Amino acid sequence: MVLKLYGEHMSTKTRSVAQICIEKDVPFEFVQVDINAGEQKQPENIARHPFGQLPVIDDNGILVYESRACARYIAAKYAAQGTPGLIALPETTGRDAERMAAYAAFEQAAHVEVCSFEPWAYGVAWERVFKIRRGLKTDEARLQENVQRLEEKLDVYEGILGKQAYLAGDHVTLADLFHLPLSTMLEERFEMDVFKPEARPNVARWWKDISSRPSWLAVKNGV
Repeated sequence: MVLKLYGEHMSTKTRSVAQICIEKDVPFEFVQVDINAGEQKQPENIARHPFGQLPVIDDNGILVYESRACARYIAAKYAAQGTPGLIALPETTGRDAERMAAYAAFEQAAHVEVCSFEPWAYGVAWERVFKIRRGLKTDEARLQENVQRLEEKLDVYEGILGKQAYLAGDHVTLADLFHLPLSTMLEERFEMDVFKPEARPNVARWWKDISSRPSWLAVKNGV
């Protein structure tokens, strides 16, 4: 049975999971859930995702929800195909010092994205994109605070990426790819030059690399 991806075709989280399927050469059937009609809160979806959210994958009866968990599952289960090294797991990489260091570097980078990037990037998107969609007024002070904090985090990224090609080392991982949906939204909807090539050449080089991947271009405008 082909893997099913339940989501909303323009959702940042849904597109993130779809991208990883493409990176790992995993065929999938996309099932559109109409969030405008509240379908994600209906019993059918609650049975898949108890919090009534999206996306969810169904891999031959194995249900996984939360986008990063979905991506990790796909990268781990299908580790032997598609783009190599998207995830580092001790069980598959071995436990010698070098491989455990690679595992630690991956987990570290993955948590940097969750804790140091997403809160501020989402804060900008909330004030500048999502609030407007809901007919709410942008809090300019909060917006500028989020922009400033995001800029500060990207200054740290500049140092990290001056020493290595990607956040976890010398090859691309999920930690890099998880940045794509929100960052693209900020560039296109907020018209924010998130990665400022003149100020952060290493970040700009990294962004150009990951944002031009065929897997992202395939889902950038919708699954």
